[in-house]
Amino acid sequence: MKVWIEANVVKRIRTGAFFLAVSAALAVGAWQGWSWWSWATAPMAAPEDATPVQLEIPPGTPANQIGRDLEAVGVIRSAIAWNMWARWLQWREPSKGFQAGIYRLSTGEPMGEIADRIRNGEVIQQSFTIPEGWSRRNMAAYFEQQEFFSAEAFLEATTQIPRDRFPWLPPNLPHLEGFLFPDTYQLPSQGITPEAAIEQMLSQFEQVALPLYRDAEKPPLKMTLREWATLSSIVEREAVVSEERRTIAGVFVKRLDRNMKLEADPTVEYALGIQQTVDRPLTLTQVAVDSPYNTYRNPGLPPTPIASPGLASLKATLDPETTDYLYFVARYDGTHVFSRTLAEHQNAIDRVERELATQ
Repeated sequence: MKVWIEANVVKRIRTGAFFLAVSAALAVGAWQGWSWWSWATAPMAAPEDATPVQLEIPPGTPANQIGRDLEAVGVIRSAIAWNMWARWLQWREPSKGFQAGIYRLSTGEPMGEIADRIRNGEVIQQSFTIPEGWSRRNMAAYFEQQEFFSAEAFLEATTQIPRDRFPWLPPNLPHLEGFLFPDTYQLPSQGITPEAAIEQMLSQFEQVALPLYRDAEKPPLKMTLREWATLSSIVEREAVVSEERRTIAGVFVKRLDRNMKLEADPTVEYALGIQQTVDRPLTLTQVAVDSPYNTYRNPGLPPTPIASPGLASLKATLDPETTDYLYFVARYDGTHVFSRTLAEHQNAIDRVERELATQ
């Protein structure tokens, strides 16, 4: 009996010691974890030593990339801690996220305050990007989605032609389609209006595109500024592979020179406000739509540009490739098959359709 009691006592002592050791380890781990978290979320510098840092967060930047950027510029200590905090904020308030823009931050701010400022969108400048080939409608939807201003307000503003500020704008323009240069821009956070965005894009066209036209020794077909922007916009919407851009421009210039209809699908898409896909190409009914923009029905160029051409398309239209091609058809991968005659063109269409059927 005595032996059994002694063994039981020893067992209890060992069990107690084990739990005591585990408790101590957990306590040490918790203390170390809390110490690390306190360090990771603390300001990088004391208030008297703090320095300002400017950081741009592009639209669509994920939270973990924001953390890496903040760590790289020296305003937070740990991107790992940022990611943990960002996940907790997302769980607590899933409808709210980090906002794009240009921020003026400080090395004297704790990580939590920096996160709140970026989630609240406390920017000094707001950036926006207009890709090549976008129309006014695309831009309007984008600005509304980014909560800059309503699509309706932007579209209305593009019908106001600021010729007093930009006297080079062609006469009798119904809107500014084609002259809103595609690029990335910044606006002061307190000055985000449709008019301010439009002025920046027109200024960029004036600085980048307009000199190309004015310095051109001999624009093809003696095109006016409006015609140049219009043809360039069609080339922009047709060309997917950059190496084909001048060839496509050359086909259109040759067809115009021969008084042939352009028969460009993007003009029909613009007239209908749609975009065809491989699965849903334009129908014969759509191609026959009665619109001044439909280059299957109307000779020459449409009344205005159909999109904002980029620099490459503007250059290609001023320097088109000289070939014997009069036709082209798009493959499913965005490249084109070019043809000299209508018979060659029809054979190319049949070949492309067979290729598509095997995909």
